Amino acid sequence: MSKVSYYTAEGLKKLRDELNHLKDIERPKASQAIAEARDKGDLSENAEYDAAKEAQGLLEMRISKLEETLAGARLIDESQLDTSKVLIHSTVKIKNQTNGANMTYKLVAQSEADLKSGKISVDSPIGKGLLGKSVGEVAEIQVPNGIMKFDVIEITRE
Repeated sequence: MSKVSYYTAEGLKKLRDELNHLKDIERPKASQAIAEARDKGDLSENAEYDAAKEAQGLLEMRISKLEETLAGARLIDESQLDTSKVLIHSTVKIKNQTNGANMTYKLVAQSEADLKSGKISVDSPIGKGLLGKSVGEVAEIQVPNGIMKFDVIEITRE
């Protein structure tokens, strides 16, 4: 049974597009590379053939993993999200109690996480620590160098 993950329409489309690209473009390329290497002679001493077969195996593993992820993917209607507490797809503004820095993150599925664009995984330590918190609460999050405390300032759906 695959693990259920919640995605935005954009995140789900990105996964499907990647899977289609791998199946429709990369898989035929891998087969072609194997065929070309096979035509070069003795397979027992053909490093190019071995490399092509290994690349094909990795590609098939990635396709299988994406198919498994998509099987457990659920589209989330962001307009129906409760903003009284932090949930997946909530955008949350937090303040670090130690240095006073304000940060804004959107909690997303692991495959959609992108720190540069402010999207963190709900499976990350900060994501897990923020889930279920309400405005005004303090999230105490265990990190490698101790416990960090964050004030939850605002929760929105963006």
